[in-house]
Amino acid sequence: MAMSDQAPATDAGRLEASVRYLAGDIGERNVRRPAALAAAADYIEARWQAQGYDVTRQWYEAAGLRCANLEVTRSGRQRGGEILLIGAHYDTVPGSPGADDNASGVAALIEIAGLFTSILPSMTVRFVAFTNEEPPFYMGEEQGSIVYARAARARGDDIRLMVSLEMLGFYRDTPRSQNYPPLFRWFYPDRGNFLGFVGNLRSRAVMLKAARCFRAGSDFPLEHVATLALVPGVSWSDHRSFWLQGYRAFMATDTAFYRNPHYHTARDRPNTLAYPEFARATQGLYRCFAAVASKT
Repeated sequence: MAMSDQAPATDAGRLEASVRYLAGDIGERNVRRPAALAAAADYIEARWQAQGYDVTRQWYEAAGLRCANLEVTRSGRQRGGEILLIGAHYDTVPGSPGADDNASGVAALIEIAGLFTSILPSMTVRFVAFTNEEPPFYMGEEQGSIVYARAARARGDDIRLMVSLEMLGFYRDTPRSQNYPPLFRWFYPDRGNFLGFVGNLRSRAVMLKAARCFRAGSDFPLEHVATLALVPGVSWSDHRSFWLQGYRAFMATDTAFYRNPHYHTARDRPNTLAYPEFARATQGLYRCFAAVASKT
């Protein structure tokens, strides 16, 4: 399948509506606020069902609460056993409404899944909304993506690539609006106006292929790095869970705390995001994933 100018378009209004519902109407959502966490899961399920998907819930217990990862699948027409997995976590850190972290990732996940209903990918594309990514569950046995990735490995799922959508909505075009770990600033822009692909060294080749697909389908600024997982922030999302199971994975991100001053605070609200840029980044990701899923 070749991408064309007639490819379906991302709707900035739908993205903003999702962020405002998750981070505004629902707000903080985690096991300390179980009704809010359940409401977020119900919202994602309803949106996917409206797109025509059958939604599967992977139930498990965390901190004494019954929690769920949610999954929908667009089956591949030629290489259905090969899987491109796209995920985002829908919980928030305590005390934050989580507009960028991670209502933005969930909004993009829902939007991209909807766009995929108009095409027939060669490989299977699976969309997963993970729960319990934030502390105290991060890197623990009850992190949703760890539960999911272990089950996928036990099933023998042939996941060729996993991409974590982690904070996608904060962009600034002013000088010195972008920060980095030590030394990185010498190699990357000082304006926080780009999307980042971040992976480990083992995932470098597949990440670079995805970057080429992104740039072929979008003029939105993209930067990428494959480096050591010990660099602060590089492994701080659900892609790490798939690394642990031997899968190749990377994170698509606006770079989180290296750019967004509202990270993990009560100020991470819907009105802080840049929706036109967010929509362009999401459209680029859709075109990227559609190209990856169509490669023979």
